[in-house]
Amino acid sequence: MATKPPAGDPVQDAPQVASPKHAAAGLPAIGHTLRIAQQQMGVARTARTLLKVNQRDGFDCPGCAWPEGDKRHTAEFCENGAKAVAEEATLRRVTPEFFAAHPLADLATRSGYWLGQQGRITHPMYRAEGGDRYEAISWERAFAVIAEELTALASPDEALFYTSGRTSNEAAFLFQLFAREFGTNNLPDCSNMCHESSGSALNETIGIGKGSVSLEDLHRADLIIVAGQNPGTNHPRMLSALEQAKSSGAKIISVNPLPEAGMERFKNPQTPLGMLKGTALNDLFLQIRIGGDQALFRLLNKLVIEAGGATDEAFIREHTHGYEEFAAAAKEADWAETLTATGLTRPEIEQALAMILASERTIVCWAMGLTQHKHAVATIREVVNLLLLRGNIGRPGAGVCPVRGHSNVQGDRTMGIFERPAPAFLDALDKEFGITSPRGHGFDVVRSIQAMRDGRAKVLFAMGGNFVGATPDTEVTEAAIRRTALTVHVSTKLNRSHAVTGRRALILPTLGRTDKDVQAAGKQFVTVEDSMGMVHASRGNLAPASPHLLSEPAIVARMARAVLGAASATPWEEFERDYASIRDRISRVVPGFEDFNAKVARPGGFRLPHAPRDERRFPTTTGKANFTAAPVEYPTVPQGRLLLQTLRSHDQYNTTIYGLDDRYRGITGGRRVVMVNPEDAAELGLADGSYTDLVSEWKDGVERRAPGFRVVHYPTARGCAAAYYPETNVLVPLDSTADTSNTPASKSVVVRFEPA
Repeated sequence: MATKPPAGDPVQDAPQVASPKHAAAGLPAIGHTLRIAQQQMGVARTARTLLKVNQRDGFDCPGCAWPEGDKRHTAEFCENGAKAVAEEATLRRVTPEFFAAHPLADLATRSGYWLGQQGRITHPMYRAEGGDRYEAISWERAFAVIAEELTALASPDEALFYTSGRTSNEAAFLFQLFAREFGTNNLPDCSNMCHESSGSALNETIGIGKGSVSLEDLHRADLIIVAGQNPGTNHPRMLSALEQAKSSGAKIISVNPLPEAGMERFKNPQTPLGMLKGTALNDLFLQIRIGGDQALFRLLNKLVIEAGGATDEAFIREHTHGYEEFAAAAKEADWAETLTATGLTRPEIEQALAMILASERTIVCWAMGLTQHKHAVATIREVVNLLLLRGNIGRPGAGVCPVRGHSNVQGDRTMGIFERPAPAFLDALDKEFGITSPRGHGFDVVRSIQAMRDGRAKVLFAMGGNFVGATPDTEVTEAAIRRTALTVHVSTKLNRSHAVTGRRALILPTLGRTDKDVQAAGKQFVTVEDSMGMVHASRGNLAPASPHLLSEPAIVARMARAVLGAASATPWEEFERDYASIRDRISRVVPGFEDFNAKVARPGGFRLPHAPRDERRFPTTTGKANFTAAPVEYPTVPQGRLLLQTLRSHDQYNTTIYGLDDRYRGITGGRRVVMVNPEDAAELGLADGSYTDLVSEWKDGVERRAPGFRVVHYPTARGCAAAYYPETNVLVPLDSTADTSNTPASKSVVVRFEPA
């Protein structure tokens, strides 16, 4: 049977450390999955729920955005997906009585783990101005509070409407519609903090900010390069696709500062042989220094050009622009500088080159290890250069593969959640609804925090997510939020954001993916878009956690009616009554969604068009795929400092902490650890097991400190260190962002170590 949540916060300052693992998944993953699921849901509910995950008649996993194939397993989920489902489908409840017993001051002292373990929120809750805790409130009064604050603003641009990647297509479309009818493009979202750099680079180079490959392409590739990504923890089902590619003869290069168990060997829990022996995935592991990826790809591009006959001259001539300028820049790439930037050896790079030249079909996959640096956009452009040189876009088994994190983060952007919308999208929206959308750019996440800090934004409405836990410069962010007049969080469970409020605050509890959604027109479903552009339905199968919950579309629709009133001609009531009516409107506004209701009714859904992949047509400013030639950058670190990357443990997904272990890295019972190469530790006098404060250094001279971290000697790249977020978000300066994309540079933080 299910267990009760922890009464007190577990002690986290004495983690145990063992040797890292060299294989992922297998029997331990099955055991851990079943144990967590049973604790949260009980045995019967576990079976009823997990067997519906990612099934055609079931619900989309609320974890990552990895796609499903045509043939689905009975258990079509991974360990971390099961944890996400278990935490949403939990039998634990956070009632008004809980909030009466836990004032804000108490919640503010609790860890993210403890908050998340308490269970599903059952009632809308309100913290009045001057109040010390949340109290139950009616939905009608909650929407009246929102209307009071929004209509009192001097300008609609004083409001911020944030979206988490869990939000469905239908809810996201309504949310952006409301914001624009209200009068603002302030639509920051979680993509601003992760793959914004990918979208910026890909839009410029190939004309669409999405990946160009399918699962079938991965299975057909000759070479797959996995750069700045840890699939074993962050996208575990990707390991199955890599395993299938290997069985078809593909080679795999992993480029990462840390060795990761999932890329070493995958023990597929779907097969007996897989569990016992597993499959070695890496053919070559390039243990790169943090931030050295652009230099690596630039040198590889130079070597490909110099190889003679290695470039696809017909493709370059017919489909690309800017080759000569790029080739001239590539020829300047220097071996000595590249070895310094990357920490790699010449034989390692030459081996990678040989594998690239031997491949007719190459895919490059990446995640936050590439996107969260100052030079992130230039790095991803350099990846595209490599693929363009050999014609590896618009060819089966080849292309770009930015691996998205949250389950509908790509779909939310497709639905118009963007602070810098395309004029064509706004034109279509205005024509459909008879409104006049604002044309000025809004605030992304970083600029939203700056606006709250400076008093230019006074209301923060967050559709899901954990804004405080996900954002950089924690002390600055929290102080900024406390300056606002109102914070509103649409949530299923507690997190740190609920403890950091404006003068007034609301928590609006909503249905989750696992919950049945019944409206006036009957049972509803929502849709999502996966990381490879497939759109499909998601249908919950469980009774809602409380009769007092509203769905996300219902929350937006009722808020819109309360705020906009009779002046709005938009049929908000109908949208709440029947989500098919929302999809009808989407079909007339968003390209690729024509006849949406009919297409999504097909088993497995439908694939969105992608001009570079489908037609080798590149809708860029030049009408062709663009080579680019940015100057090579890489971080430099003063003597006695290291370069820190923030990362996840195996017991977390984004900011949600499922447990206190990082099984593959050998760390249990705590999260305040910093992983340091033993040779660097010896030079810095950091004994294994000692405790240290991490202090980041940035050009503004402000001291940012994360105290009390246990030193773990770990095989990181030399000069590099790693520690978990959100605990280390405090070290990331708000103004330290990627050029062009403005994504926080959380993967390259210069730190010094001081005695704890």
